[in-house]
Amino acid sequence: MMNEACHSMQHGEVLNAEKTEYPFFHAVLYGDKVSTAKFSKRLSCAIKHLPLRVEFRYEYDTLKAVEKGVMKDPTLVLDGEIFLEGLVQAESITEAFEKVLLEKE
Repeated sequence: MMNEACHSMQHGEVLNAEKTEYPFFHAVLYGDKVSTAKFSKRLSCAIKHLPLRVEFRYEYDTLKAVEKGVMKDPTLVLDGEIFLEGLVQAESITEAFEKVLLEKE
């Protein structure tokens, strides 16, 4: 894997944006700026090779997180559903997204 492709995602950035044939997901990372930055870097490394596009947004507002049912920093909400909680390992992120892709087929 190329390390330069692993980076903290920017608010509104779309991973694999040029691959318009790939399925599209909306992701919101809830938590503080440090934990979400770590998570997004891990996330970009873990899924950049998968056939998907993901638009990233960040939400640092604790009240909005609680309204969504978020209990841990960071939490990834994918297409409106809590998807991954805590600073999970890259392998777990890859496996979770591979499972979602299989379900989309």
